[in-house]
Amino acid sequence: MTVPKEMPEKWARAGAPPSWSRKKPSWGTEEERRARANDREYNEKFQYAVRGPRPPVPSSWVGKEGQSNCIKTSKYNILTFLPVNLFEQFQEVANTYFLFLLILQLIPQISSLSWFTTIVPLVLVLTITAVKDATDDYFRHKSDNQVNNRQSQVLINGILQQEQWMNVCVGDIIKLENNQFVAADLLLLSSSEPHGLCYIETAELDGETNMKVRQAIPVTSELGDISKLAKFDGEVICEPPNNKLDKFSGTLYWKENKFPLSNQNMLLRGCVLRNTEWCFGLVIFAGPDTKLMQNSGRTKFKRTSIDRLMNTLVLWIFGFLVCMGVILAIGNAIWEHEVGTRFQVYLPWDEAVDSAFFSGFLSFWSYIIILNTVVPISLYVSVEVIRLGHSYFINWDKKMFCMKKRTPAEARTTTLNEELGQVEYIFSDKTGTLTQNIMVFNKCSINGRSYGDVFDVLGHKAELGERPEPVDFSFNPLADKKFLFWDPTLLEAVKMGDPHTHEFFRLLSLCHTVMSEEKSEGELYYKAQSPDEGALVTAARNFGFVFRSRTPKTITVHEMGTAITYQLLAILDFNNIRKRMSVIVRNPEGKIRLYCKGADTILLDRLHHSTQELLNTTTDHLNEYAGEGLRTLVLAYKDLDEEYYEEWAGRRLQASLAQDSRDDRLASVYEEVESDMMLLGATAIEDKLQQGVPETIALLTLANIKIWVLTGDKQETAVNIGYSCKMLTDDMTEVFIVTGHTVLEVREELRKAREKMMDSSRAVGNGFTYQEKLSSSRLSSVLEAVAGEYALVINGHSLAHALEADMELEFLETACACKAVICCRVTPLQKAQVVELVKKYKKAVTLAIGDGANDVSMIKTAHIGVGISGQEGIQAVLASDYSFSQFKFLQRLLLVHGRWSYLRMCKFLCYFFYKNFAFTMVHFWFGFFCGFSAQDVPEQRSMEYPKLYEPGQLNLLFNKREFFICIAQGIYTSVLMFFIPYGVFAEATRDDGTQLADYQSFAVTVATSLVIVVSVQIGLDTGYWTAINHFFIWGSLAVYFAILFAMHSNGLFDMFPNQFRFVGNAQNTLAQPTVWLTIVLTTVVCIMPVVAFRFLRLNLKPDLSDTVRYTQLVRKKQKAQHRCMRRVGRTGSRRSGYAFSHQEGFGELIMSGKNMRLSSLALSSFTTRSSSSWIESLRRKKSDSASSPSGGADKPLKG
Repeated sequence: MTVPKEMPEKWARAGAPPSWSRKKPSWGTEEERRARANDREYNEKFQYAVRGPRPPVPSSWVGKEGQSNCIKTSKYNILTFLPVNLFEQFQEVANTYFLFLLILQLIPQISSLSWFTTIVPLVLVLTITAVKDATDDYFRHKSDNQVNNRQSQVLINGILQQEQWMNVCVGDIIKLENNQFVAADLLLLSSSEPHGLCYIETAELDGETNMKVRQAIPVTSELGDISKLAKFDGEVICEPPNNKLDKFSGTLYWKENKFPLSNQNMLLRGCVLRNTEWCFGLVIFAGPDTKLMQNSGRTKFKRTSIDRLMNTLVLWIFGFLVCMGVILAIGNAIWEHEVGTRFQVYLPWDEAVDSAFFSGFLSFWSYIIILNTVVPISLYVSVEVIRLGHSYFINWDKKMFCMKKRTPAEARTTTLNEELGQVEYIFSDKTGTLTQNIMVFNKCSINGRSYGDVFDVLGHKAELGERPEPVDFSFNPLADKKFLFWDPTLLEAVKMGDPHTHEFFRLLSLCHTVMSEEKSEGELYYKAQSPDEGALVTAARNFGFVFRSRTPKTITVHEMGTAITYQLLAILDFNNIRKRMSVIVRNPEGKIRLYCKGADTILLDRLHHSTQELLNTTTDHLNEYAGEGLRTLVLAYKDLDEEYYEEWAGRRLQASLAQDSRDDRLASVYEEVESDMMLLGATAIEDKLQQGVPETIALLTLANIKIWVLTGDKQETAVNIGYSCKMLTDDMTEVFIVTGHTVLEVREELRKAREKMMDSSRAVGNGFTYQEKLSSSRLSSVLEAVAGEYALVINGHSLAHALEADMELEFLETACACKAVICCRVTPLQKAQVVELVKKYKKAVTLAIGDGANDVSMIKTAHIGVGISGQEGIQAVLASDYSFSQFKFLQRLLLVHGRWSYLRMCKFLCYFFYKNFAFTMVHFWFGFFCGFSAQDVPEQRSMEYPKLYEPGQLNLLFNKREFFICIAQGIYTSVLMFFIPYGVFAEATRDDGTQLADYQSFAVTVATSLVIVVSVQIGLDTGYWTAINHFFIWGSLAVYFAILFAMHSNGLFDMFPNQFRFVGNAQNTLAQPTVWLTIVLTTVVCIMPVVAFRFLRLNLKPDLSDTVRYTQLVRKKQKAQHRCMRRVGRTGSRRSGYAFSHQEGFGELIMSGKNMRLSSLALSSFTTRSSSSWIESLRRKKSDSASSPSGGADKPLKG
């Protein structure tokens, strides 16, 4: 966006590019954003600074609407709803088809059926859909109004005034108070905290619940007074609106100076102000220009693959219908020309008909109407009813009801149920979806002894439910009552004064960047950058080493009730390369000591050689902890003499002042002092997963569903969770990590990954070439046939390059060849782009699941969106198609409800097309002689045998092949149902010797045969009989006969003599034994081939569901006991530390003293999680499955 010429010359002299003052206004693509504080008249010259509801714009702005802070997610308004909704509905081929039939039926010359038979159901379908769409959009309007009408304090004419969010515009200065949502993208000007600091929670943007620090630039941080802010007239020139959450580039011009701006100075819409009494900000981006809205995906109309297939089939059937109409029209023209002219006295032509050709033309349209039952509108009504029923089954499922939150599962749409049975890719958020984002101090190793496990009197490790009461910390008045620990021996060691244990907890109480606040005596609140660091400091607090307070140069700790103040000499800050953090302190005796904690892969190489024996023991403990999926951390210390420290501190100061390579020089100085350290021990923190996550992922993996984790969290944290939930294992052939910062680096890393997978596959080829192995598979990509198990981890900046048009296929091929994919530090828009990439090229059904506003784009983009009603608001739930409270319910949603929905829908469609073709084709055959005028396996087995889910992924139960089989069966049935009665009636007589072959008797016989045959057929398709099945199937037969006798009764004849002329025909016809023999013969001949085929298939080539049902019967007979799965923990050496969710630079901020005044932060309550690591048993079960289709009662079945 260019700017007017009236930019002050003083700013140009201050360093603004001269071109900015010379550009002419251009209303095309915005090139830069300009906002002047407290000057609405100036800002309104730009299209993006128009207030409230958009007013008329100048002629020079033609085609450009003004942008306000008003957001809109709804699709319709009162004027556009009817035309737009009807336009969308008539994009459905079926609706257009039925509208066409309705038009034909309105023409009396060709209509043989009443027009209301089509218009009533069509209007019903359109109305129901319209009401549903209107209801959904009403709630979107309601949500928009709620957000747009929120109140905000805006500085107008030197006075703070209440304004609705929708009326806030670019250039306004607004005031935020603690716990308020940020209304727009703001430049932070000042705050109640020292040095213009403020704290925000960004859960709605990136899913992270830990606090983040933002700081005003020094020149505006003193503008805390309203009178000063009212005089502030600075102008910001910055980048145009974009979706990059972690980047911002701009310049503030004020008082003839310019000041650079970065993302650290910005408060983005969707954030919440925390632990800060108030702050002021200048609106830079508003409404749809905010980064939150730029990352919000558009609401898309979702349709299932069956819907799309049915659209294609409707076109084919219509073509088939036209062919039948043409054949019968030609037959009619020939018959009228050759035969019909002789019967003009008895069968005169209509007035408009003047030739046999025109008669054939009219009969063509008449047959189109008569034969339209091949695709009646009742099909679509029935489909919607079935879907509605499936939705209620989901809503009523007590096994998906969360007792803790009193939250049931909810099907928020009725159109996608069968697609739940076809999912191939799941895209999941991490924080709040897989994890609870709660860190628990679980175990530790101190001086070679492991603490945390509880043993019974026999020396066996006690499970969680068998443990005694937790450790009593009542001796410590400052203990956190929410903290739980189960091993009393650790507290005994502390109370006995064990020096190693004391030094261990002293390190935890000193080596951190936590801030403390004491609202009242003994009531401590810790403000931690990351929840894992808070868990470590809280553990030290409960065991008697209480971090009490800090200043820029001191740390005060209460050690076993005694207050001790340490002099803080230096903080050696964390970063992703160092993977460790250290502090250097001087104790009251004057002794200088370095305390360090970090990842074992880094720290173990920096220990003194004298600790080798202790190192070996601690390493064993680390392996044990890692095998349980815990996040581990190594602790060490080093004593420093005064002379060495003074010399080292001087070199550190020089490195920090270096103009070039400052980070490298500091790293070198840190590396020097962090060597030859003495090992203290290790900690093990549990990043609490949601209940049942590992088991759910295991089952879904066995169902051939690939799971990708897309998270805004840091790489190391996400990888840790990958190991905890068993997506990543030490048994994997290799885990590829892509961290390139340029296009070339990313392409090279992806290429190397593919080469390694190909080389591994060639190595295990066993004499077969790779191409030979691939030719026998259905895989579309060569890489997907690789041997071994691989995982891919990619960072957000690398993903940005990987998603470019010239590299997206390389990324997709590499990722799809891996068993697990984890994308870290991704923006909400990148999540949606990854989902869209898989949809575009893999043609697979995708499901996205998340719990926060940052997951909305992904949820909207996927074929199926699932929202978890968690701690991050309800935005994800509102945008979702299905919602529930815990990730573990996903297995039941897919493996039970999804599979059953798909199975039932496919059975229904196959039966429906068979029935309708059988019915319609009878009319076709008659034209030549009339002058041409089930249930499934139980839900437990669906969970026990995830491979049962595979037919839906492969779309085996209803596809074009199955459709043609149904059509062929329907035509076969119609031929038999017409010609068997036709042959019998040619020579048959009644009991009194009169001819049986009259039109109405023949019609009754054929219709009765048809109803009985299709009823028997649906009985054969039913796998599980209930009273409801019996009632509707056999009840429909009873209803048929009741209607049949009523139509041929005296009562209807008396009321409608012209419509019901054949009195007593049904009674007379069905009283003849010949008719019933004909019906029985027709039924047997139609049904026996089906029964024979299914019997042979069941015995010669059963599918997995047949095998499971057979096994179930065998187990019932033998009353065999189910074997319990053995819990197996993961063993290995994969570990990482607390610091991976830590923000670099926080140590420097502490040492500067800028953040010494903080508000409270209540720590989350700590709960325990039961061990749940039986995935290995599931894997063994899969690999050891028996190949026999009718294996014994206790033998696992091969999927």
